[in-house]
Amino acid sequence: MYRDRLVATPVETEQARRLQRLLLAYHDFRQYKASHRLSESTRIIADWQAQRLKQTHRDLYDHPGYHSGLEFLLTDLYAPAGMTRRDDNIDRVFPKMVKWLPDHLLGTLSGLVELNLLTQELDLELAERVQQEGLNIRELDADGYCRAYRNSIRLPDRTRQIRLVADVGQQLDRYVRNRTLGWLLTMAKTPAEMANLTDLHSFLHRGYSAFRRMEDVDGLIDRLVVRESRVMDNILAGHPAPFDLPSDL
Repeated sequence: MYRDRLVATPVETEQARRLQRLLLAYHDFRQYKASHRLSESTRIIADWQAQRLKQTHRDLYDHPGYHSGLEFLLTDLYAPAGMTRRDDNIDRVFPKMVKWLPDHLLGTLSGLVELNLLTQELDLELAERVQQEGLNIRELDADGYCRAYRNSIRLPDRTRQIRLVADVGQQLDRYVRNRTLGWLLTMAKTPAEMANLTDLHSFLHRGYSAFRRMEDVDGLIDRLVVRESRVMDNILAGHPAPFDLPSDL
């Protein structure tokens, strides 16, 4: 919808160019996925994986010091359905973002966009593998999921996905410790409503609030990276229970 605006915006810094490139790629992918024959299967894959992540990390998810942050990660950062307007609004305000935001914050936003794009691309590829295996997407179980996963041609991107989660999480944690950001988000609520950016403002405010309430974000991210790396190793090794992890992880 706003692709021309993305292309026409002049960018001068490395991070601004990176964000522009990623937003263009994400914009094009969203258009491609919307008309793809496996679009609904991709949504089912995303829901399946979100539930799997909650189960694998149930102890962290139920922990009051981590729950809000993990809920934000799973419902906002990893929830392609229902986010079309938010994503369109990010494209719409891109010219103002590169004009007013500091370069290091543009870098953090680039990481968020890259993570979202990569995750959705991998979901679509996995849906294609499920179909090739002759599996019923609506009856997908752990065995079928792992069979499709092992046939992926983008396994290095799975490792990158885990690394991006860590990088983005750590960068977000640094920003939310700045109380000025919370004040600015509060002050920006009315202007955002007037500019028809309520959904984008709500997304940013939820992220800020969720990470502000989290305890020891670095420790949490370290555990997530170790656990998800072990899950990936288990799947590729054909482990009979790849999502069951030792209690000390």
